[in-house]
Amino acid sequence: MQDIGDILDNRVLWVALVACLMAQALKLIIELLKNRKLNISVLVATGGMPSAHSALVTALSTGVGQTLGWASPEFALSMVFAIIVMYDAAGVRQAAGKQARILNQMIDELFHEHPEFNGDRLKELLGHTPVQVIAGSALGITVSWLARSAGMLVVSP
Repeated sequence: MQDIGDILDNRVLWVALVACLMAQALKLIIELLKNRKLNISVLVATGGMPSAHSALVTALSTGVGQTLGWASPEFALSMVFAIIVMYDAAGVRQAAGKQARILNQMIDELFHEHPEFNGDRLKELLGHTPVQVIAGSALGITVSWLARSAGMLVVSP
């Protein structure tokens, strides 16, 4: 049971989760400003501005660097993890979204010519643009630095 208590006391983890939640909240605000309507579904949707994935992993990596040291193996591990997540969000998943858009166009044309067929549409917005990833990263770093300034993250000697 103490293990769960240790997890709940992990301030670096909490700061990373706060950065992720802030990114999701910002998506809701941006959606509200852009479309003038409240769309709560953006809170659980993939993609969008800013990238919550990027905010999460950069806050995590920054927190690890701040607490364990920038030359620590743990920081190196978290940084490599962050790079992979952000590359996947902007690269592989973005490409999958573009492919889904093309396949949906093909399905629409096929079903228009042959209405007896019925097909489900693929989800098109899977990934992030590079700007969304950079914005999420900036948010994650900022949240971690603010947490350290507020004394939430203690630097190791």
